[in-house]
Amino acid sequence: MEFQVWEPVYERILAAFGFERAADERARDRLASMTEPFDLERLAGFEGATVAIAGAGPPLAVETRVAAEADRVVAASSAADVLTEAGVEVDLAVTDLDKNPSSLAEMSHEGTPVAAHAHGDNIPAIEEWGPEFADEQLLPTTQAEPVGPVRNFGGFTDGDRGAFLADALGAAELRFPGWAFDDPTVDPMKAQKLRWAERLLYWLETRRDEQFPVLDGRRDRLTLPVEES
Repeated sequence: MEFQVWEPVYERILAAFGFERAADERARDRLASMTEPFDLERLAGFEGATVAIAGAGPPLAVETRVAAEADRVVAASSAADVLTEAGVEVDLAVTDLDKNPSSLAEMSHEGTPVAAHAHGDNIPAIEEWGPEFADEQLLPTTQAEPVGPVRNFGGFTDGDRGAFLADALGAAELRFPGWAFDDPTVDPMKAQKLRWAERLLYWLETRRDEQFPVLDGRRDRLTLPVEES
């Protein structure tokens, strides 16, 4: 996704949460200073594939088969641990380094690419954990304007960023094991982020002319985050 397409949505997210763009840019620049460009050709197997975007919600424990049956698997943060323990190979992990950076760093040294995300309040995590990842397996991302090796594929939470990334890589079909938009155990901030994840997936399926089953029964109350021309 070109940044000029994403930017109006990004601005709405900043306004909704009271986040500072400058803070995101500082985190992006710190990550850029620590990383090298990632060769997306290494993810060429995503093109034309059925890709499972595994969320880290409670349903994943009983939905690992959905991931196992996909051609490729993208895991959001700690979903990578659940899938690995179930014997499901993860082809790409997506994280903002807030849950399981140690296990993801270990996975990177075992050959799993990891899309590590910079945002306004995770500079300490970037500085602590960035050097722990295998350099050639680290795909640096931002929600602000991309610079240097840091890319922006669209998306906000780990899960929906994984979906936007798979879309950018040419996935033919997306599936969504382990998603729980109405998880009652999360705090209000996380609940708001999950509402945005819904809207962003709704936008993505509209752009792809595809309907994601994870949104079935929910579309009537969803609105696009930006007007489509």
